[in-house]
Amino acid sequence: MNTTTAERILVDLRAQDPVSQAGVASQLRTRPEVRIIDPDGAEVAQVVIVVVDLVDDEVVSLLRQLQRTGTARGVLVTTHIDEQQLVSAAECGFVGVIRRTEATPERLVQVIAAVAKGEGYVPPDLLGNLLAQVGRLQGEVLGPRGLNFTGLAAREIEVLRLVAEGYDTADIALKLAYSERTIKNVLHAVMTRLNLRNRSHAVAYALRQGLI
Repeated sequence: MNTTTAERILVDLRAQDPVSQAGVASQLRTRPEVRIIDPDGAEVAQVVIVVVDLVDDEVVSLLRQLQRTGTARGVLVTTHIDEQQLVSAAECGFVGVIRRTEATPERLVQVIAAVAKGEGYVPPDLLGNLLAQVGRLQGEVLGPRGLNFTGLAAREIEVLRLVAEGYDTADIALKLAYSERTIKNVLHAVMTRLNLRNRSHAVAYALRQGLI
């Protein structure tokens, strides 16, 4: 792949310890798709990567601070993470989450590229467990009481559910017997109404509210 310097994704790398900082930096410096920048320099990062062991309260505070003070989308590399911590990270704009054991240079660059384009990545087992939990909550507690936190229409919720399951616009349109334009309009309406940044943020919001 021939990627010029101008086309490289600008990355701000933050790690909790010098060893992790040096290790991830050495992996990324060999990749032509990305370039690590000086966070104190004049360049503006497109993606910020945070490398941690645990997603505790201190780390969540850091993620929130990075969200407030910058415009970069976030990738979280962590040793341990559960469903609740995943949602907390997504709410802070960290829509790319990868475990350290899976963070090969190739996979890490793939996640960075996806996040830079406004997409996201979540370990499939985490997403599956989270969907199952909130599905039970919606079905057993909220649904029978007719509760809906956001006023989302049934069609909007169904579209978000399919996005969460990894379907693209064409697949969703086929499954729901709508045009692709209609599906795009539904997603745009949801994101505009709820002030959400992208599809991953919309899915995280719907999960948080127990809608899918």
